[in-house]
Amino acid sequence: MTSPPAAPVLLGRALCAMVTPFTADGLLDLDGAQLLAERLVDDGCDGLVLSGTTGESPTTSDDEKAALVRAVAEAVGDRASVVAGVGSSATRHTVELALQAEKAGADALLVVTPYYSRPPQDAVEAHFLEVADASGLPLVLYDIPGRTGTRIEPETMLRLAEHPRIVAVKDCAYDLMGTQKVLSRTDLAYYTGCDELILALYAVGGAGYISTVANVVPGHLRAVIDAFDAGDTAQARRLQQRAMELIEAMMGAGLPGTVTAKALLGALGLPGGPVRAPLRPAGREATEGLLAAYEDLSPRRGSPPPSSTRACRSHG
Repeated sequence: MTSPPAAPVLLGRALCAMVTPFTADGLLDLDGAQLLAERLVDDGCDGLVLSGTTGESPTTSDDEKAALVRAVAEAVGDRASVVAGVGSSATRHTVELALQAEKAGADALLVVTPYYSRPPQDAVEAHFLEVADASGLPLVLYDIPGRTGTRIEPETMLRLAEHPRIVAVKDCAYDLMGTQKVLSRTDLAYYTGCDELILALYAVGGAGYISTVANVVPGHLRAVIDAFDAGDTAQARRLQQRAMELIEAMMGAGLPGTVTAKALLGALGLPGGPVRAPLRPAGREATEGLLAAYEDLSPRRGSPPPSSTRACRSHG
């Protein structure tokens, strides 16, 4: 007997934190972005998050961010949600980016905690409320204190949940206690941004994931939550565990996820291109290690696809 997803599915369940493809000379590659977006959706993603951490938002211009939203929205149509990262360290700039993304065709906004200035919780709350009031789009709050230096504390999250357009959280706080506190007292849809916690958060009521690793194995990660929804928790566990070698290689071996994702995409002949400085590309040894982990996970030619509603076509 199947069971429905445990949390409201507002933007989908399987979301990819998509890289921003660049050409060999470092320019925005909109054709590549459309090709990559179509592949990700074909292989099981029902949402794409643009201009987030993996999308190198600190190094893309406002015009590039808007152009990327327009191109990807055109490519995927109504087959997937398009969530635009609009966070910055300045509230005024964040509002400007939010309005720009809405005009460009985004379905929702990803808004990170203001970074560097480390505002107190009342200022964090005011920041998010001002952005939510400025746009007609739903907001996904991005809680990643390891990068911003500031947590969205659970009590702050509870108050923010009262705003009708604050609907979801990308959770990278590594605080399962705090997360479950908010889950149990609000209708916020929680998406883990930590690939190793996809099954763990989903099992306690999360809405799904926003994954960097999904850039290269979208079908396999989708299969984890599909198996759980089908009531096959043992299979969900096996699929999550099988992915751990690649997850660790991409997210826990010292290189940023953007670097490892683009290294693998390039090695597989898929759109991605170089990273922008100050990031640097993965070296040959690191790339070979990533490929080995990828090949251990990916289905061999002639073998059956993973247990999912869609086949994983990572080589396509």
